[in-house]
Amino acid sequence: MQQTSRRIHGAIAAGLLAASGAAAAADWSDNSIGYRYGTRFAEPYNSQDITKSIINFTHSSGYKYGTNFLNVDLLMSNSKDDNAQEAYITYRHTLDIGKIAGKDLSFGPARGVGLTLGFDWNTKNDNSYASKKRMWVVGPTLMMDVPGFLNISVLALFESNQPKGITSRYSYDTHPMLSLAWGIPFGSSGFAFEGYMNYIASKGKNEFGGPTSPELNFDGQVMYDLGSTMGMGKNTLRVGLEYQYWRNKFGNPSYVPGSLAKTPMIRAEYHF
Repeated sequence: MQQTSRRIHGAIAAGLLAASGAAAAADWSDNSIGYRYGTRFAEPYNSQDITKSIINFTHSSGYKYGTNFLNVDLLMSNSKDDNAQEAYITYRHTLDIGKIAGKDLSFGPARGVGLTLGFDWNTKNDNSYASKKRMWVVGPTLMMDVPGFLNISVLALFESNQPKGITSRYSYDTHPMLSLAWGIPFGSSGFAFEGYMNYIASKGKNEFGGPTSPELNFDGQVMYDLGSTMGMGKNTLRVGLEYQYWRNKFGNPSYVPGSLAKTPMIRAEYHF
């Protein structure tokens, strides 16, 4: 099993390496630095509301055969979470199968079919769990025919962690995730609805031998193009409100304190 998992991880890594090389000559790209702030974050086994400031860098780009998405979050908690600092990186590469094959694969509400590969990586220096997550993802994607974009993916997750108290890296059961990601403009109003929603199946026993539960993570924001009104150029400066609903966070069952997050945030982004 471990050898098979290593082969899968190697194949995903090789695919990402090839894709990143092919994407070097991007047809379009967008970079942004953002900030968001909320006072009602939750962490498992912590019953208190946590205040966090989050600085992020986001890159998205497209080339002949697909798209790239990279997000780096730097999360800073208050004393309710040990004044912890966390880095969380998400990368996804979606290959457009129709463009690779030179065929129109659109049907019904879908404008195309893709293959998504990527990874998540984090490290956190709190005094309790101190997560060090590593996760590879791969699976098919439907690219829906909407203004902006809406991608629907079914991904296999290969996740491991090595928190405090665990002497070697622990791998969870391979498990599926239904993932939606979208960015829908409201006509020419300057407003847009953006975000993601992930439904993640149980990943078997956790590293301490306890049960895990399916989790639902919705994170959506309504953003306004303030830059256009200030003469800075379209979508240069964007501000808005964000809300995250995360049930059974990190797979922790509902009876665990802090496993349910209901977090409103303010958000601002500068694009370049």
